Amino acid sequence: MAQTWNQQNGDHNSLPFLSQHRKAPKRTMASLMELKETFLNADAVCFDVDSTVIREEGIDELAKFCGVGDAVAEMTRRAMGGTVTFKAALTARLGLIRPSYEQVQKLISEHPPQLTPGIRELVNRLQQRGVQVFLVSGGFQSIVEHVASQLGIPAANVFANRLKFYFNGEYAGFDETQPTAESGGKGQVISYLKEQFQFKKVVMIGDGATDMEACPPADCFIGFGGNVVRKQVKEKAKWYITHFDELLKELEER
Repeated sequence: MAQTWNQQNGDHNSLPFLSQHRKAPKRTMASLMELKETFLNADAVCFDVDSTVIREEGIDELAKFCGVGDAVAEMTRRAMGGTVTFKAALTARLGLIRPSYEQVQKLISEHPPQLTPGIRELVNRLQQRGVQVFLVSGGFQSIVEHVASQLGIPAANVFANRLKFYFNGEYAGFDETQPTAESGGKGQVISYLKEQFQFKKVVMIGDGATDMEACPPADCFIGFGGNVVRKQVKEKAKWYITHFDELLKELEER
């Protein structure tokens, strides 16, 4: 069997101890006012990336670029129905796309991810307040690191899935040990951050159910519907926004 190499060399991203992750204790539902206080006093804010920090879904854009957009979009719709696990859906879609290293790099250079309006200002404001900002994504490391660089977020603050390639650049799978490759993985990352950095208050912001499920261990979840509205998230999130200016306003008023 041919040797393979990871697109990125691992450091914190492997998080080997997360398999022993313990469930956080259940808490009573916080009021909107309490959630806003948590946001204003957060040690760290974690953002989902696809359809949150950027306007598109990275895997769908990669599929279109590789000529299998319609088929993968249909698989994505089925996956959203919750009938398959996140890892199974990711495996199936990547198996159909089979992106080469060259195709991934060309996608980034020719069709770079489009930042959501207001995100650059929000990240800058949070960093000015001394808040650590992380990108926690079920998307792909190379694309998410490109986004992070646009926002002044260190690569070490990126948690995402890693594609693997053979030495000739052909697709060889993805790193299945990453927490973000699993359902519930974003919560595992937040638990790791709390343990590693002793964060007391961590906020998760995102458009999807996997983001909402990360609270707890996150201390506050903010649903985002500025690019796409997920019915389940809009209905269940105690705090739901459609533009990042809403969060900037909260910060400016304090």
